[in-house]
Amino acid sequence: MEKIRVGVIGVGYLGRFHAQKYAALPEAELVGVVDLDPQRAAAVAQECHTRAFTDYRELLPQVDAVSVAVPTTRHYEVVRTCLEHGLDVLAEKPLATTVPEAEELVTLARQLGRILQVGHLERFNPAMEELSRRVQDPRFIEIHRLAFFKERGTDVDVVRDLMIHDLDLILALVPSPVQEIRAAGVAVLTDSVDLANARLEFANGCIANLTASRISLKSLRKFRLFQPHAYLAVDFEARELTIVEQTGEPGGVLPGIHLEVKRFPPADPLLKEIAAFLEAVRTRREPVVSGEAGKEALALALAITAAMRHASLR
Repeated sequence: MEKIRVGVIGVGYLGRFHAQKYAALPEAELVGVVDLDPQRAAAVAQECHTRAFTDYRELLPQVDAVSVAVPTTRHYEVVRTCLEHGLDVLAEKPLATTVPEAEELVTLARQLGRILQVGHLERFNPAMEELSRRVQDPRFIEIHRLAFFKERGTDVDVVRDLMIHDLDLILALVPSPVQEIRAAGVAVLTDSVDLANARLEFANGCIANLTASRISLKSLRKFRLFQPHAYLAVDFEARELTIVEQTGEPGGVLPGIHLEVKRFPPADPLLKEIAAFLEAVRTRREPVVSGEAGKEALALALAITAAMRHASLR
């Protein structure tokens, strides 16, 4: 199998990991890495046994596909340029700064026949993959995503930094449009919202309640879903999926109830995400997290931010 020539544009915290994964995958040839900081580009290039660039345009003629992990404000410019050069693109989330920008990128990729995948990593978490296979008719979802403060990602608010992962998951699980949004948020350590809560009501009656914080004193990532006769919960930290289902059968700890806790070994969702991207590039099939899905998650994140601003003006 011929190797896919790849590059990574932006090798800060996340981009460095992208470069490492490409370097480790036999189906990829990591041609080069790019960063405006020449020392950082050189260090990652040396680590991954490839070439360093400071201008991403110099890399484009030498590759078939790229990961884009530059700051969010540059996503539109860089992704658009890569697509126009005929490249397939894996863009870190959020896809763009605005919905019109994201829509333009999705349309451009479609017109040019290019793969556009968005880096919503939780889709590749084994516990979440198993939960998704068991979902039938979600009626209530509750999610907590609390993280320690880190400087990275603060170019956007916590909704686009952290909550957007869960918005993508919810949109993939609930086949119904969002009808109502109630949200509140507060800026604590940065100039944008660091702690946010959102309540979403879907047209089919499903309710989702999400809390995201990047100023927590502890790390907590839990996803709970209720549907008729079943409760499903993922504890991302413990790598556990809890399933409680009504069976109607006698016996067990609780008569008529089946309780199961599935534990998963340590996994590498980023490696799976990048392998899935390379597979989409090779087969020309729709990626697991398409540009359209990334656009929808961004649109909902921005709608939540708008709802927070509206609530603060009351």
